[in-house]
Amino acid sequence: MAPGSKANKKATVDAAAWMFNVVTSVGIIIVNKALMATYGFSFATTLTGLHFATTTLMTLVLRCLGYIQPSHLPFTELLKFILFANFSIVGMNVSLMWNSVGFYQIAKLSMIPVACLLEVVFDKIRYSRDTKLSIGLVLVGVGVCTVTDVSVNTKGFVAAFVAVWSTALQQYYVHYLQRKYSLTSFNLLGHTAPAQAATLLIVGPFLDFWLTEKRVDMYDYNVVSLMFIILSCTIAIGTNLSQFICIGRFTAVSFQVLGHMKTILVLTMGFFFFDRDGLNLHVVLGMIIAVLGMIWYGNASSKPGGKEKKSYSLPTTRQQKNGDDSDEGPRLKA
Repeated sequence: MAPGSKANKKATVDAAAWMFNVVTSVGIIIVNKALMATYGFSFATTLTGLHFATTTLMTLVLRCLGYIQPSHLPFTELLKFILFANFSIVGMNVSLMWNSVGFYQIAKLSMIPVACLLEVVFDKIRYSRDTKLSIGLVLVGVGVCTVTDVSVNTKGFVAAFVAVWSTALQQYYVHYLQRKYSLTSFNLLGHTAPAQAATLLIVGPFLDFWLTEKRVDMYDYNVVSLMFIILSCTIAIGTNLSQFICIGRFTAVSFQVLGHMKTILVLTMGFFFFDRDGLNLHVVLGMIIAVLGMIWYGNASSKPGGKEKKSYSLPTTRQQKNGDDSDEGPRLKA
């Protein structure tokens, strides 16, 4: 296959992966918002456990059909991933409860610098000036869209700190595990989804009761709310899979930067479906700034030197240099 056709094929698959993630992520947010706001199902952690239980069923079916091949992931690596992932989910829910919406959004935005730091420290990635500036522009744009009132308290700050670092580590680890153990997105989901489902379904009801003072088993289930729960779980299969596909093909930083397109789409769709007063001039301005930043980031990071690993060369001593010169001298004269 010619290099040009390979590049075109990769670009097509990359675009399809992003579109898959954007559609499923926005879809699940809209469905969950309707489920929680309209039907009062406020048990977010338990619902996430149900999402992973449904994803586990999908991986079992695909394994039986032969689409997922046997693979190995050490228990210690799986345990670390589950800790990061579950602390991320719990931390986000607690952070939303203990913080103002403005500080919660700022905490979410800080995931990009943290993800950059992890790549710099562990992968020795170097970012160009344009790449750094484009990331900054995205942060400014999304901040203008979402950040309103900002108030900070100690326990809220601790919850946000845990949520940000655990989320960044979980997303970094998705990319790391796929590379190190040659795992596909399906393979990795097959290892992690059952463990996450089990832990979240055990912890979820207790955590949700602590956060909402309501019991999930006492919820007034009906046909419509059950349909929304099933729809949410079905979409979650695509959301979980597409996240692993995107981070595996790209990096956690790219996933976070371009992923803010989902924030813009959620704001826009929320305007049409829920809050007609939510879209004003400064929100539209923030959206435009963020989109320009994403376009700039995509262009800057794809250029040579935009985002690359540092290369280290051994230092050359003066004695070695003189030795090299003396060796080259006679050869030049010969």
